[in-house]
Amino acid sequence: MGKQKKVLFVCTGNTCRSPMAEGLFRKAVGGRGDYVVLGSAGVSAFDGDRISQDTQIELKKRGAEMKEFASRMVTEEMLKDATHVFAMTEAHLHMLVSAFPEYQDKCHLVCDFIEIDGQAGLDVPDPIGMGPRAYRAVGNVLEAAIPALIDFMDQPEGE
Repeated sequence: MGKQKKVLFVCTGNTCRSPMAEGLFRKAVGGRGDYVVLGSAGVSAFDGDRISQDTQIELKKRGAEMKEFASRMVTEEMLKDATHVFAMTEAHLHMLVSAFPEYQDKCHLVCDFIEIDGQAGLDVPDPIGMGPRAYRAVGNVLEAAIPALIDFMDQPEGE
């Protein structure tokens, strides 16, 4: 199992994609003592917003409901604490690296480690305002990506 991995997910407002990733990731690593889920944050979030209703519904359907949640803006302290930071889009990743270049080596795209339609590193689409089908699609992308993230983090360092 190795040393402890501390994981943070980042999107824009921290009410849809990153909380969904957080919930699904918590479910995936449940019971594994080598993982600490630091949660999720946004590059343009308002502290204290609730998780979107469609995100909560999708998480519940997937057995990963989060009862306690409040959005928050990403901070240097969060990045310092994390061993792995996963952004939903190239734009989020660029914002993180631009604002906090010293943490660049910790930052990756959620889809860096899987191929979707023959391409790796695609953005997780923004479902806001697009209804249940869009949230289901995000959940499908995240459920495909999370095992690959775990495989990546479980590799011995230097590989």
